[in-house]
Amino acid sequence: MNDLSDAARARKAAHEANKLSKRLHRQVGQAIADFRMIEAGDKVMVCLSGGKDSYALLDVLLGLQARAPVDFSLVAVNLDQKQPGFPAHVLPEYLASRGVPFRIEEQDTYSIVKRLVPEGQTMCSLCSRLRRGILYRVAGELGATKIALGHHRDDMVVTLLMNMFFGGRMKGMPPKLVSDDGRNVVIRPLAYVAETDLERWARIRRFPIIPCTLCGSQENLQRVQVKKMLREWERQYPGRSDNMLRAMAHLVPSHLMDRNLYPFTTLQPSGSPEPGGDVAFDDEPCTGGDGTMAVASAVPGAAAVNWMPRPEPEE
Repeated sequence: MNDLSDAARARKAAHEANKLSKRLHRQVGQAIADFRMIEAGDKVMVCLSGGKDSYALLDVLLGLQARAPVDFSLVAVNLDQKQPGFPAHVLPEYLASRGVPFRIEEQDTYSIVKRLVPEGQTMCSLCSRLRRGILYRVAGELGATKIALGHHRDDMVVTLLMNMFFGGRMKGMPPKLVSDDGRNVVIRPLAYVAETDLERWARIRRFPIIPCTLCGSQENLQRVQVKKMLREWERQYPGRSDNMLRAMAHLVPSHLMDRNLYPFTTLQPSGSPEPGGDVAFDDEPCTGGDGTMAVASAVPGAAAVNWMPRPEPEE
C-alpha cells in the first residue's frame, strides 16, 4: 500500500513538474516574441548571480535554444564580488555540467561597498552601479549582442509601485531597453513569469543556490516591504499582479496627467463624439459584467513572428 502511495505521489509530482515546465517555456517564449528580445545570430550574455531567478532564466533559455526557430548562442557570466564565504566552485561546476560557455569575472566590489556605505544604509544603489559597469564591459569583450537579466513579473510590478510610492513617477522595469551606456540591449525574458513559479522550479531542478550576503540580508529595504505587501495582495486577491503587469502595457494618456504625453493645455472640443472621451459625471467601471477585473492580453496586438513552436497544451 505504501509502495502504491509512493508511486502515486511520484507520478503526481512528475505531472506537476511537467505542467510547470511547459508554462515557464511558454511564458518566456511569448515574452521573447512579443518584444523581439532575441533574433537570429544573437549572442546572449546571461547574467548569473547564483540566485533562483538567474538559474531559471538560463535553464529555460537552454530549453528554448534547443527547439527555437532562430539560431542564437548563450554565454553565462558571473561577477564574483569577493563576498566573504562565497563558494567560488559552485557556478563553474554547475555550468560545466550543463555544457554552457561561461566567464567568471572577479572584481572586489564587496570591499568598495562596505567601505563607502555607512553601516545600516542601503547598499543596493552603489552595488548595482558597480556591477552594471563591469557587466557592460564584459559584454563588449565577449561580443554579446544582448544582456539577459533574471527579473520576473513580480520585480517589474514592485518597481512600478516603488516609483509611484517613493519617486512620484509612473515608471516600471521594461522587458527590453537600451542600456544607459548606449551600447547594449538589456532584455528580461522572465517578464511574464511569477516568482512563486520560479521558486517551485528551483526546488524541482535543485539549483545550487548561492545566497547574497549584501542586499539579500537587508530586511528593512523599501523594496522588501513593497514585495511583502504585493504577496499579501496576491494571497487575498489572486490575479492582481497579472492585472498590474497588463496595466503597464495598456496606458491611456488622455486619462492620466502627463502634459508631455497628452495636449491638455491646448485641448478643444471637436463637436464630434470622442470614443476615448471622459464620461465626466460617471465613475468609469473597471470590472467586467461578472464582477471580475477586465483584462486584455499583456501586449496589444499579436507578435509578428511565432518565435517558438506552439507548445503542447497543459494537461
